[in-house]
Amino acid sequence: MPKLSAGILLFRRRKAAPEVFLVHPGGPLWAKKDEGAWSIPKGECAEGEDALAAARREFAEETGFPPAGEPIPLADIKQASQKTVKVWALEGDCDASQIRSNLFSMEWPPRSGKQQEFPEVDRAGWFPIEVARTKLLKGQLGFLDQLAAYLSKLH
Repeated sequence: MPKLSAGILLFRRRKAAPEVFLVHPGGPLWAKKDEGAWSIPKGECAEGEDALAAARREFAEETGFPPAGEPIPLADIKQASQKTVKVWALEGDCDASQIRSNLFSMEWPPRSGKQQEFPEVDRAGWFPIEVARTKLLKGQLGFLDQLAAYLSKLH
C-alpha cells in the first residue's frame, strides 16, 4: 500500500513578498546539499492516523514549535515513489534559528558498525516563495504554486 505523508507549509506575509518556512534535512548525507534539498516539515502518517494530526505532530517534532492556527488544505501531490503527500498551509511565525528537532540514528561512517545520532532537521529558514522554488525538493514545488494562487486571490 502506498505511503502517506502529511505536513504544514507555514507562511507569513511580508511587505516585499510572502515567505515560507522550510527545513533542511539533518545528517551527513545532506550536509553539503542546499538547492533542491530543503523540505516542507512533514512525515509519515501511521496507519489510521488523522493526516492533519500527523502534520501537526511532525511539524512539532521537526521544529520544536507546535503549529497553531486555521489550516488551509492544499491538493495532494503524488511523488515519483508513489507516496502521497498531504499539506496544509498555515499562516504563522516562528524564529527559524530556535528550532529543536528530534533525532534519528544511523550507521556512520558507513560500514563502521558505529551508530550515531543526528537531528532530523539541522536548520530552518524563511524564504520568499521565488527563492523557496530553488531550495525546495522538486516533488514539493506544487505546494508553493498552490499557496501562491491562494494568496493572490486574497488581494
